[in-house]
Amino acid sequence: FLFRLFPLREHGMNWHAKPLTRQEIEAFKKSSEVMQRFERAYQLMLRFYGITLTNRKTGELKRTENWSERFQNLNWRSHNNLRITRILKCLGEMGYEHYQVHLVKFFLTETLVKETLPNVKRSALDYFLFTIRSKRKRRELVHYAWQHFKPQSSFVWAPQDKLLKYR
Repeated sequence: FLFRLFPLREHGMNWHAKPLTRQEIEAFKKSSEVMQRFERAYQLMLRFYGITLTNRKTGELKRTENWSERFQNLNWRSHNNLRITRILKCLGEMGYEHYQVHLVKFFLTETLVKETLPNVKRSALDYFLFTIRSKRKRRELVHYAWQHFKPQSSFVWAPQDKLLKYR
C-alpha cells in the first residue's frame, strides 16, 4: 500500500515493489493529476499520524484535534517510523523538500521539546534528519536537534565543536 503511494528509487521492505526510475519520477512531476494525488496521499498519512498540513505552499504543520490518540499509536507501533522515513524520502524525490523540512522539524519538536513522542526520538535523529536533501537545511535541523537534546554532551549526530560554532 505505502510503496504505491510513496514510491522510491530504492528497494524498501517490500521486495515485490519495483523501484522507480528517474524518468518515471520526472513524468510524475509533470502530471498535475499525479502530483495532486500525491499531496492528498501525504495529507491522508499526516492525519493518520495526528498531523495536519496548515499551509500547502510552505509545508507548515500542526497537530490535529485527535493528536494525543494518534501519537499513542506512533509511540506504540514502531513500524510507523519506517513508513515515515519512506514518506520523507519520497517527498524529496517528488520535489517537496520544503515538506520534508517541516515534517522532520515537527518530529524533532515533538520528541525533543514537547517530549510527546519518546519512542520516535531515535528514528527522528537516526533516519528522519538524514532524509533532508539540502545540506544547509539538514545542518539547521541537526543544530536545532542539538539545542534541544538532553544532555547536549551526549549528542552524537554531529561534532560538538562544529555545533558550537554553527550560526
